[in-house]
Amino acid sequence: MSDFILPDIGEGIVECELVKWLVSEGDIIEEDQPVAEVMTDKALVEIPAPYKGRVTHLYHKEGDIAKVHAPLFELVEEGGDSEQDAPPQTPSTEAGAATNKAEPVPETSGTTPANDDETEDFILPDIGEGIVECEVVEWRVAEGDEIEEDQPVVDVMTDKAMVEITAPKAGRVTKLYHKQQEMARVHSPLFAFIPRDREEPAEAKAASKPAPEPSPATAKPASTGTRQRIPASPAVRRLVREHNLNLADIAGSGKDGRVLKADVLAHLDNPTAPSQRQEGTDESQPASQGRGGRMPAREQEVRIEPIKGMQAAMARSMVKSATTIPHFIYSEDIDVTDLLKLREQLKPEAEARGSRLTLMPFVMKATALAVQEFPVLNSRVNDDVTEIHYLPSCNIGMAVDGKAGLMVPNVKGVESLTLLGIADEVSRLTEAARSGRVSQEDLKGGTITISNIGALGGTYASPIINAPEVAIVALGRTQKLPRFDANGQVVERAIMTVSWAGDHRIIDGGTIARFCNRWKGYLESPQSMLLHLG
Repeated sequence: MSDFILPDIGEGIVECELVKWLVSEGDIIEEDQPVAEVMTDKALVEIPAPYKGRVTHLYHKEGDIAKVHAPLFELVEEGGDSEQDAPPQTPSTEAGAATNKAEPVPETSGTTPANDDETEDFILPDIGEGIVECEVVEWRVAEGDEIEEDQPVVDVMTDKAMVEITAPKAGRVTKLYHKQQEMARVHSPLFAFIPRDREEPAEAKAASKPAPEPSPATAKPASTGTRQRIPASPAVRRLVREHNLNLADIAGSGKDGRVLKADVLAHLDNPTAPSQRQEGTDESQPASQGRGGRMPAREQEVRIEPIKGMQAAMARSMVKSATTIPHFIYSEDIDVTDLLKLREQLKPEAEARGSRLTLMPFVMKATALAVQEFPVLNSRVNDDVTEIHYLPSCNIGMAVDGKAGLMVPNVKGVESLTLLGIADEVSRLTEAARSGRVSQEDLKGGTITISNIGALGGTYASPIINAPEVAIVALGRTQKLPRFDANGQVVERAIMTVSWAGDHRIIDGGTIARFCNRWKGYLESPQSMLLHLG
């Protein structure tokens, strides 16, 4: 008999909320079977059983705060203390029952992935850049599926990008250790599988052994099989708890019956739902139902949604940048009438070559040329602010509002690319970012950033620098506005507003103004860029 000690969950977490017990006292549980769900300030974490045994005591109630390195539950190992204590405490008939209880253990453990000689656990590898956990976004396979070597198995989301995990070898998936939307730890099992070269001998061995008859002792674990977990995200589970609902009473409209937030809200609005009929006898219900519905309660509710993944990474980065870097904002109007005409002239030829030519390649090329004269905008400053590191390549990032949140992939070596080469990279990175499948390589190494906020609307902005870079520009909406020509006549021109932000520790106002003038000159007279192309 031993206490299960709540392990160190990482990242300085010292306590967590016990959200839900997945077992009860007296239950017999299998190794790696989910026992409890705990909520840290970072994610919902599932605690598995360390070995097969019987739960004798639960130290906390649901909703309690459990401390790291403190007992969470008490577990009697099967074949261990229970057999040693049984003879002095029970008659011989009970001892015989205990013997029957112990006999099926080898057979049962043979089907447990962690103890199966033929089964291998796939350990989530180190994804790099200090990442210690990631969110399981989507399983591409199910338990029992056959997989081929290098076949995509699961998509996981780090705080930097979506990563596709592939199968190390061909075989059959036997266990998925995490549900979708759960957090998986690096260096811990992600899924179990039987390699194809081992599966055939295993099946032959299983066929040679008769299946054991179920006994009262083995019937208990079967009850955990009926405790089927209903797929739902942590935010949905919290919403369900706040309204004292039962997740099993809510019909899920998502994939595989997943309960979505919309399902919970629809369930609250439906007066004929099972849970509402049952709650009609509660003391708190007559008052609200007597008023004809739940609308007053809905108006007062606070919806809580965890910040995680790419959104959490962006929040940390923006707070650090805004609080540690003094921003100098410089705004300007740029006449892009001639640039738009040139783009229209070149567009058919670009499309004939399979390239989509937008304004972004011209803006990037003009930036790379202007940086050659003002290299401080393409630099970094060390942590002690004692050195400026001038970077050899101009890797221009572009902020993309993608499926997984704001991403800033960058085009490498813009100074050496043609306009068509830049256009192809812009199209590739935009498509990848919007689908949430940008590679780590495309996210690393940016030196200066462009945010095309004008595509959505707005003119001037105060962009926040994407540290450790030292400059960023926000492109505003292009508008048809009246301007005076050289003869004093009012003419219609295409005017694009831009807003630069520079790190005022190393970039002064005069530098960013002169840089912007040079950059503006390239965009207002795009043919002048030809004089400087290498």
